Amino acid sequence: MCNKVLNIVVAGLGGQGVLKASDIVAEVAFTAGLDVKKSEIHGMSQRGGSVSSDVRYGTKVFSPMVPDGQADFLVVLDPTQVEVNRAVLKPDGILLEPALLAGTKLKSEKCINVALLGALSRHLEFPESIWTAAIANHLAPKLHDINFEAFAAGRLA
Repeated sequence: MCNKVLNIVVAGLGGQGVLKASDIVAEVAFTAGLDVKKSEIHGMSQRGGSVSSDVRYGTKVFSPMVPDGQADFLVVLDPTQVEVNRAVLKPDGILLEPALLAGTKLKSEKCINVALLGALSRHLEFPESIWTAAIANHLAPKLHDINFEAFAAGRLA
């Protein structure tokens, strides 16, 4: 599926689900049989500070850190974090940010992380069933329906 290493950075503020989103991406790639490495920078996450997490996957990955200018995808959960993290995105990389969901009605803003994963999933070669299984594995059952709806909305964005 993937001979080269693909680099994804998820960034946002503490409490927005940055780490949860990167865990889901990592599980999707791992389930697909790829080598996956993940790292995270918590910063002031408990006080709404910047948080980012790198996910790298491919046939063989040696380092968990995405070098500056090498992210294929930058998924940003809060608009204030776009410019803070833009330097990690490669020139032809894809930025996925909340503005992408403008006009989309999410039942809860707490689902922004999963909605943007839906948007990301359109660019990656993994079946939707792997994504939904990973979402289910990382969220409490009472949160499944609302997050599956957010994921579907993100896929349509």
